[in-house]
Amino acid sequence: MKCPVCEKGTRSKVDDILYELEGNNLIISGERCNHCGEEYIDEQELQRIAAIGRKLGIWGKPFKLHRKLSKSGRGTVLRIPTDIEKNLKLKGNEEVAISKVGDKKILIEIENGHA
Repeated sequence: MKCPVCEKGTRSKVDDILYELEGNNLIISGERCNHCGEEYIDEQELQRIAAIGRKLGIWGKPFKLHRKLSKSGRGTVLRIPTDIEKNLKLKGNEEVAISKVGDKKILIEIENGHA
């Protein structure tokens, strides 16, 4: 099949397309142009990506929320948005684990099972 982007190459099936989903790297199948490198993902693979996103709890919800940190005493405070608080059924007394992930990411996990 001819590539609609460059109109010079042909598309061929590949099983090594790297797809990034909110910091999670997935290797999926699709097609790639042998001339320009444009990649095409078919409907079945998109459905698989959606299922993975739902399982991770990030599909159909905002992938990134932007908030400003503030200082309080000797620490830094991050306010949890109300929609996330309600969705996770947070009461404000949960214990959390905070981990540094990479150079500029943090991960916050609820530990005591209230969510």
